[in-house]
Amino acid sequence: METAVGVFSSRERAEEAVKELLDQHVPKESIVFLTRSESEATSFAKELGTYAGGFLGGAAGLSAGVVAASVFLIPGLGQAFALGAGATALLGFLGSKTGGAVGKAISQEEEKPLETGADPTEDAAVFLQPLKQGRSLVVVRTFSPEVAAQAAATLDRLGISMKGQSTSKMTAVPREVGEIVVVDINGRITLGEGNVILRDIIATLMEKGNKFVILNMAEVDHVDSAGIGELVRTHTTTRRQGGQMKLIHPNHKVQDLFKMTMLSAVFDVQPDESTAIKSFGLTSKAAG
Repeated sequence: METAVGVFSSRERAEEAVKELLDQHVPKESIVFLTRSESEATSFAKELGTYAGGFLGGAAGLSAGVVAASVFLIPGLGQAFALGAGATALLGFLGSKTGGAVGKAISQEEEKPLETGADPTEDAAVFLQPLKQGRSLVVVRTFSPEVAAQAAATLDRLGISMKGQSTSKMTAVPREVGEIVVVDINGRITLGEGNVILRDIIATLMEKGNKFVILNMAEVDHVDSAGIGELVRTHTTTRRQGGQMKLIHPNHKVQDLFKMTMLSAVFDVQPDESTAIKSFGLTSKAAG
């Protein structure tokens, strides 16, 4: 499963991205729009309901002014909305304890929002800061490499992204420091290359029982929307295994990307390797 994450500073830009994705025949089941604003969700759904009636899945055919959305609660944020036929699957990916979505006809009926748990660090809150700071998100999840490539190109062009492209192919070399594994990454974390390499390394580490991971990003020169999706996946995967992921040495461009998308508050970025190792709170023997 490929995951591309686009972060947008305005609903209009996110709406443009979703329309373009649909025009490119990206399956509606693969696209989800996230916002914390009920008025934004209403406006977005009305517009897209007119443009592509099936985008909202079960909402297709509802009368004007009725919006079907997956409504969920994020501790520390409150109510948020996920629109799209793929919302239920996405909420499961983010760690919703119920694993399902609640359809709500906004402004016409009351539904109990989807509870994600009382723990403010619940995986479902991985997009807490982008939403809290008024960003909108468009997430595309698909098994098709071709669809993923189309989606990533659109989200990179219309969303908040790094400018310019890297020609460096990614390499990643893991090394053990006690119970901790440091992965030295070089090149680009992008669709079809870096994201797959990172995914395979993390899967192998988890299978071996290595739950504490440091990604050394000193030599990473580009991260696209699929790369962001893979970092989110790594963050979620390690947490579900009872571990943690830390990032060290992102360059200024990568740091700027994290700040603009508000993901700097999601990922645990440490200044250097020794500080990151200490931050796991393991014993000296365990930390090597």
